[in-house]
Amino acid sequence: MPALKIAFHTPLNRYGDGAVSGDRRMARQLVTLLERLGHRVAIVPAERSFMREPSEAELVANQAAAQQVIEQLARAWQEPAVRPDLFFTYHCHYRAPDLIGPALVERFDLPYLLAEASDAPKRFAAGWAPAAGLARAAIRQADLHFCMTPRDREGLAKLLPRDVPLIDLPPFLLADGERPARTGAARPAGEPVRLIVVAMMRKGTKENSYFALARTLAQIADRPWTLTLVGDGPQRAAIEAAFADLPSERLRWLGRIGNAETRAELAAHDLFVWPGLNEAYGLVYLEAQAAGLPVAALHSGGVPAVVESGRTGLLVANHDEDALAGTIATLIDQPDLRERLGAAARIFACQERNGEAACAILGTALENALQRHRARRDGARR
Repeated sequence: MPALKIAFHTPLNRYGDGAVSGDRRMARQLVTLLERLGHRVAIVPAERSFMREPSEAELVANQAAAQQVIEQLARAWQEPAVRPDLFFTYHCHYRAPDLIGPALVERFDLPYLLAEASDAPKRFAAGWAPAAGLARAAIRQADLHFCMTPRDREGLAKLLPRDVPLIDLPPFLLADGERPARTGAARPAGEPVRLIVVAMMRKGTKENSYFALARTLAQIADRPWTLTLVGDGPQRAAIEAAFADLPSERLRWLGRIGNAETRAELAAHDLFVWPGLNEAYGLVYLEAQAAGLPVAALHSGGVPAVVESGRTGLLVANHDEDALAGTIATLIDQPDLRERLGAAARIFACQERNGEAACAILGTALENALQRHRARRDGARR
């Protein structure tokens, strides 16, 4: 297919803002693959539309800011050489609806793709209804959807007509530097098993997962383990307080460190432990597995999309901290099980989720989206 000009928009977080998060990384990875396919990507110059709490005033302000971007781009796109061939939005949900794409694709008759969109029916009964309605309208307008987790696919399938393509695009991890792996050597007798978690310390799901981890580890204080915590953020004091009843000599707080240091730390540990309450999916799970670490987590949100329970780690029922404690204890007690899962985890992350399959999926889907859009347009003109 010919090279395309693609407008790329990220409502959840402004592209290139320098902050650390898995969704920002996935946005960069998608752009990398689109460019690898030979397309030219232009980032939509917009601030994020994310709202932490429902707020009519904040939504109105976000819409006003979006309208300015729409008018700016509409003026620029009058020039055919500048106008994109396709509009691609990564993330669209009730907290961060796409307030820009729908207006521009309608005005310029462009194919519209959404990746990792999710519908939230229960939010229409609360203060989120206006924002949820805007997200739903964008979802219905798209020519094609990339679904990164089965949960998102299931929600979209209930909302959309059967002829709207839902393309599975499993989370992936592009190589962007050396990725060391564990040596596989067993810990000497009596030496604690080294657990590690990597996550930002912010309000909401991250903070709740840290709290759950602290309660979980308190149940198995009789086992020989240490825990390294990599990450920082505004909730660090509250998170440290949650771990205060555990022996301080077992805990190692590294704060925020660089990518190379994080990968080296992962490779120096034995087991990645992160409950993952309501995680979208979590690229950090793939990073841990790429280092050869098995994972212990909850079967929550999109976690099953990045951890194959029984093969690369062990997942237990959502919110079941007792089961999670038992699972971590089992992995502490059974080094052979850790090694088997860890070896499979590295193959899974480095060979099966390295972006090659994602690149092929993107290439085929872009062509299908163009064809579908032309067919819909031609049908409307008849």
